[in-house]
This record gives sequence, structure tokens and C-alpha cells, in this order.
Amino acid sequence: MPRTIFENMVIQKFVDKTSIGFCQYTAIRFFEILFIEKGNGKLNINGHNITYGDNQIFVFIPNDKYNFEIETPTTVTAIKFLNNFFTNFSSDDDVVQQKEWFKKIETILYSTNRVNNIKLSSDTERNSLLALFTVIFNEFTNNELKNELILKATLQSILHIISRNVNHEVLQSESSKIQQIINYIHYNIHDAALISNQAIASEFNISKNYIGQFFKKQMGMSIKKYILNHKLKLAETRLKYTDYTLSEIALEFGFTDSSHLDKTFISYKGVTASNYKLQLK
Repeated sequence: MPRTIFENMVIQKFVDKTSIGFCQYTAIRFFEILFIEKGNGKLNINGHNITYGDNQIFVFIPNDKYNFEIETPTTVTAIKFLNNFFTNFSSDDDVVQQKEWFKKIETILYSTNRVNNIKLSSDTERNSLLALFTVIFNEFTNNELKNELILKATLQSILHIISRNVNHEVLQSESSKIQQIINYIHYNIHDAALISNQAIASEFNISKNYIGQFFKKQMGMSIKKYILNHKLKLAETRLKYTDYTLSEIALEFGFTDSSHLDKTFISYKGVTASNYKLQLK
């Protein structure tokens, strides 16, 4: 029987809780979105205490651990993508959608600080997310409603809104110039034209002749090397959590072919990409 999107995914809602236990899926979770609808308290994330309040979004990746210290009754919805979520989709349409979702998730993960909540840009965005989280929870848990088309469309909308707000936060950031440049590279990693030295210099009003020197002084490596390392990090994520072929990964990140990716990967992990994939099995 073909697998559906409902497999390897967990959606939970806790309403007006004064305590929430440790998540049993942490060890097998690839990515998680936590939407706190209402309540106050502290969220301990990897040993850091963060104050939370109404209408806040947090995201987590493998090895992230969190627990609630609730001060007022809290309502929260969690969407958990388990480790095998991005493998073995049953149709070409599902594969296309899978890749789009994966890119959205990467945008969210590499363009925000996971120890803080993602700031939503307006009340309209907050209201939209509240409605979407209600829809996705109802569709997922009610067998009379369970419609894969609605679930896919709702999940796509949630990921798009969060990604859009991450982009807004990056553009409005008052962080250091080098951090803004790094965020910009992460967000535009799939568009070679936007992450050339000339494009970055233009975006940040820095001389084209100085941008490379500035970046290397701050980061200890060239822009080209940093971009390559980040692409290899993303390639590693695909090798771990998807069934993409080496050719597909090579094409996505601008390598000549799978052999080129294999050889370049050695400098990053000490083994070829193909051997790294085999070691994961």
C-alpha cells in the first residue's frame, strides 16, 4: 500500500495545560514546529531558559531538547516531522512537494536562532497561523475529516508563512554586518547569481573589491569557501534524511555531477558522499 503524508508525522495539541511531559519522539524527530497559542512560562531549550508568551513559534532539529516550565495554563500545538518523513514518497507530485518543503525547512533552520522564537511580522500573520494550526490538527486527528489534500495544502501554507517571516526578520535584523551577510547567503543558497561577490557587495553597499577581504577577515575563509562548506552541510542533511540520489543533490547545489560532489565531500567529512550514505545504513 502506498505510504501517505500521514506516516512519519505527528501532530499534538495540549490545551490549557499546567504541565507537559517530555516528548517521546525527540530521538526520532528530524524537525519540529511548536506553536504556543496562549500561556506564559519558560521554555528550556538545550539548557537555555527562554520566556514564552502568546502566539509564539519555535523550531527544533535533531538533538534539540526542550521542556516547559509553565506559569499560566498553556495551549500549544506541535508538528513533528520524524526521521523518515522525507523518504519514499509514492508519486512524482509528492516528490516535488517534498523537495519544496525541505527547502522551506532549511530556510527556517539556517536563517533563525532556534533558542529564540520566530517573530511574526503582523497580527494578520498570527491570526492566519492560528487558523491553519487548528485546521491541520483537526484534519490529522479526526478520521472523519482526514483528507490528505487539505493536510498538504495547510502544511505548505504553514511552512510558507513561517519562512516568509524568517526572511522578514533577517532583512530587518540589527545584527552585525557579517551576520547579516551570512543570513543572506543561507537564504539564497540555491541561487548562484544572488550569492556572487558582486551581488553580495551590492546588497550590503560594500565595495566589490573590499567584500572578499572583509568577509575573510571576519570569518577566516573566503566567501567562496564558506558557500561551498554550507552547500556540503546541506548535502549532508539530504544524505541523512532523504532518499535523494547523489546526482539530484549535485544538480541542486551546482556541482558538475555526482563524481564532483563525491570528491568535494571528502574535504568536508573525510569520506566520499556515496560512502557516507552507506555508513548511515
